[in-house]
Amino acid sequence: MFETYGFDLIGVTWLLVCWLGYTYYSENSRFARTNLIGSIGKRRELWMIQMLGRDNRMVDIQVINSLMDVVRFLASTSILIIAGLLALLGSTDKAILLIMDLPFAAPGGRGVWELKVLLLILVFVYAFFKFMWAMRQYTYCSVMVGAAPSPNTPLEEPEKVAHSIARVATLAARHSNHGTRAYYFGLATLSWFVHPLFLIPGALWVVLVLHRREFQSRTLAHIRRSQGDDVSGDVTDY
Repeated sequence: MFETYGFDLIGVTWLLVCWLGYTYYSENSRFARTNLIGSIGKRRELWMIQMLGRDNRMVDIQVINSLMDVVRFLASTSILIIAGLLALLGSTDKAILLIMDLPFAAPGGRGVWELKVLLLILVFVYAFFKFMWAMRQYTYCSVMVGAAPSPNTPLEEPEKVAHSIARVATLAARHSNHGTRAYYFGLATLSWFVHPLFLIPGALWVVLVLHRREFQSRTLAHIRRSQGDDVSGDVTDY
């Protein structure tokens, strides 16, 4: 069995290792506090502290709704992708013939092809659930902003209220980021249709792109500078 599907097992295992390994590194390592998600989380807390000092919170609600619209769009797109992949299962024979005309294409039967499509379906089902949960969390965040005490209400520790609301918004952003990351690795999975070993450079390329954008991007530099951090020489132009 390994002689027949060995390269497929190696490629898929590498994809999962890259995906899970990068997720752990970007969220649980000592560098997670200074990446894009960690840095913008601090700005959310400042945002919510300032929100408590405003009588009119409509602008804050509109900002949350705009974030929710992006997540809703990506969730809808995930459904369309899943529908297209399910339709692809119905034209397996034609798709196999098309792929086999490509250079470096690895031979494979109908069963292997269907496994590739099913893996992609699972990736985008995962993305859909992440986006839907993020959308619900943004809804809860809107309710918390609406229920936040007015500026005239005496609070012993207003930072705790702001932190709770900011934490819900950060959790929503984290789940949305998980869904977006699934799109990236879904694109890497497409290389499996040509050859299973192409998954290795494909997954590695995705990890490098994500790392440069979340840990070394110019966007991150500006966010950290707004917090007074010294980031000279830490970022690229991407």
